[in-house]
Amino acid sequence: MTGIGLAMAGYACFSVQDAIVKWLVQDLPVFEILFARSIMIMIFAGMLAGPGVYGAALRSRAKPALLGRGVLILIAWISYYSAAKWLPLAELVTLYFAAPIFVMVLSILILKEQVTLARWLAAGVGFLGVALAADTTGSVNFIPAAMVVASAFLWAWTNILVRIISRTEATATQMIASNFIFALGCAVALPFLWVTPTWTQALLLLGLGVAGGAGQYLVFEGFRYAPASAVAPFEYSALVWAFVFGFAIWGDIPRIGVVMGASLIIASGVGLLIAERRATG
Repeated sequence: MTGIGLAMAGYACFSVQDAIVKWLVQDLPVFEILFARSIMIMIFAGMLAGPGVYGAALRSRAKPALLGRGVLILIAWISYYSAAKWLPLAELVTLYFAAPIFVMVLSILILKEQVTLARWLAAGVGFLGVALAADTTGSVNFIPAAMVVASAFLWAWTNILVRIISRTEATATQMIASNFIFALGCAVALPFLWVTPTWTQALLLLGLGVAGGAGQYLVFEGFRYAPASAVAPFEYSALVWAFVFGFAIWGDIPRIGVVMGASLIIASGVGLLIAERRATG
């Protein structure tokens, strides 16, 4: 229950992060935004755990897994944002939210977790809710769609790696390692894309780092305290937060399909929460 609660709080922070990115991306390059985010998260992790965490990351015995996770995140985000150029947002979001299903499958194959019927039902109902809220119509462009599915699969792998790495490594160590790889990858493009931010944009970048850092810490801790297959369905809650922020910031009014889909997503999470509480006595 602790793990689920931490993960849900983390996904809410990621929704704040997404709202800030949506605001900034109108004027700043994506690579610059994500580079600044990664650097600030590394600083955040150092403040949280002390300067010794940087040395701990370098001395970690799990360096291959930590580096692998960073590379997977980098590839997943590049694939996802590249596909966004050709796919409508509805199809993009729906395809991406196949990730929790991949997490459940991988948790069986890799972590040897026992996935209960309640968890399968929660993931299935949550995915149906996303599809209903997104209101997908029309034909799908195959190559971009495959890129999104691939990014969802890679993101699922990173969640599994979090569960494995958490057995021996502190959360702050994971944050340092994964964001170092991410920052390094984004830095390559900066000389060609750099735009000097205004003071307002600089403050938003700072907020982005805080939201991203808090989100990563809470989700990492969630996977430390709960099985990956139990946490995975609650990633759907991020969509509900996205609707809330969309209305609060940009005045977007959800359609009836969005309301119905969000209701299914909430129902899946609450249902699983009740089932997990009963299972743990």
